[in-house]
Amino acid sequence: MELDDELCLCFHVTKRKVVNYLRIEQPRSASQLSDCHGAGTGCGWCRAYLKRLFDAANASTSSKAELPTADDYARQRAEYVKAGGGAPPAGATPIE
Repeated sequence: MELDDELCLCFHVTKRKVVNYLRIEQPRSASQLSDCHGAGTGCGWCRAYLKRLFDAANASTSSKAELPTADDYARQRAEYVKAGGGAPPAGATPIE
């Protein structure tokens, strides 16, 4: 996933916004990432990935969070939503 790809497809929050939020705001818990333009508060799909970024930002080593490509990410989210995992709000990136 590239920095300008959407991480939260419900509220169109890019990976860059989340990474910058982590760097500047230094939240104490992963749940505080919801303050970053509502990330993680829609269908719930991105929460595990937000946690990965949070953990990587707080690691004592310079570890990087492994994320799928944007296409794989969107496909997996579509499967998650279709399986009843969550309901995207109006205005979210459409399920293909």
